[in-house]
Amino acid sequence: MSLTTPSKVEKLQTALHAKAKASPAYRFYALYDKVYRADVLAHAFDRCRANQGAAGVDGQTFADIEAYGTERWLAELAKELQSKTYQASPVRRVWIPKPDGRQRPLGIPTIRDRVAQMAVVLVLEPIFEADLPPEQYAYRPEKSALDAVQRVQALLGTGYTDVVDADLSEYFESIPHHELIKCVARRVSDRHVLHLLKMWLEAAVEETDEKGRTVRTTRNKDAGKGTPQGGVVSPLLANLYMRRFILGWRVLGHEERLQAIIVNYADDLVILSRGHADEALAEMRAMMSKLKLTVNEQKTRRCHLPADTFTFLGYTFGRLYSLRNGRPYLGPRPAKKKVQQLCRTISELTDHRTCLQAAADKIAQLNRKLRGWANYFCLGPVIRVYDTVMAHTRRRLRRWLCHKHKVKIGEYAHFPNDYLHDQLELTKLGASGHRLLWA
Repeated sequence: MSLTTPSKVEKLQTALHAKAKASPAYRFYALYDKVYRADVLAHAFDRCRANQGAAGVDGQTFADIEAYGTERWLAELAKELQSKTYQASPVRRVWIPKPDGRQRPLGIPTIRDRVAQMAVVLVLEPIFEADLPPEQYAYRPEKSALDAVQRVQALLGTGYTDVVDADLSEYFESIPHHELIKCVARRVSDRHVLHLLKMWLEAAVEETDEKGRTVRTTRNKDAGKGTPQGGVVSPLLANLYMRRFILGWRVLGHEERLQAIIVNYADDLVILSRGHADEALAEMRAMMSKLKLTVNEQKTRRCHLPADTFTFLGYTFGRLYSLRNGRPYLGPRPAKKKVQQLCRTISELTDHRTCLQAAADKIAQLNRKLRGWANYFCLGPVIRVYDTVMAHTRRRLRRWLCHKHKVKIGEYAHFPNDYLHDQLELTKLGASGHRLLWA
């Protein structure tokens, strides 16, 4: 869901961005009063509500706030911020399973903290957007993961085929607080804003242990590092710290000397060079060590295309063949793991235990998943991938319909393709409305 920024908030952001762009060395000293402005907080609340998300440690939901009175709730938050009595609550930690079997920690602040963080982001983002280099694509207006994928494809096409496929171990959890605050303070001298950021970075973490007990720790404060994934302000801070590496790469002359260009999205990055991947990898390791970040040696590797392949942001890059003339070229295609992951999700959505659900609701659920997936995986030779996904979806949906209507499994003639697409209105990938891009 996209929200229109109120004109007064947009005017503020435009002025901040223009000042930052025109004066690269300027330090902003009076920002805190902008954070608790009524229009800024109201827009911050709308942005957080649009993102939904679970309740934090206090259990408060958006429905609770609306029942209490949103304006009243925001006024109380504004008063706390203005009087400087605001205190951050602990962050609720949950663990999200990863495809490789490991788990990723996700921090869920309270809605109150999320709104306060979003207000700070609304004020700081236009300032730092003026400073972020073009190599960074994550969490930025007018940039996306697909832009990063297309940038990699363009570089491969111009001879940058010696690649460092880099992986950082727990990047968000490893960012050192002292150095990170220095990155912010380079542009922001308002001590009250810096205090808010330190408070959120050092917030306690609350989680449920294996015995069902609530455990609260101060790991981030004790270790002096880490910004929780899930925090509203974390993406901006993560971009700011990665900026040090990217600018350092250029200032130290590695980009020119090694003909090595970085493409970065959050904690994912690749370095594409013209024949100097070994040296680029060594320099990257040395720089990350100075930044107090850890390179995941098991997942970081050097590869040379077209002999090798590598995967970045869900796309596998390697040798492909043009559908127009059969000529080979280097480009992206949806990674097999992402196709398999989607098919598993489709199988879960069409489990026979969901047969009590209305067919129209089930179709709507499948269509959202298919369209969302295809809107991202639209680069490269996707026709066969779409055919595979659609074949799996039709098969699973027919099984689901057989269970629902008490039809013997296997008697799929009751539900031909025309019925699924024309009457039930199941989305058909590759049809009009979906982009198909290839060489």
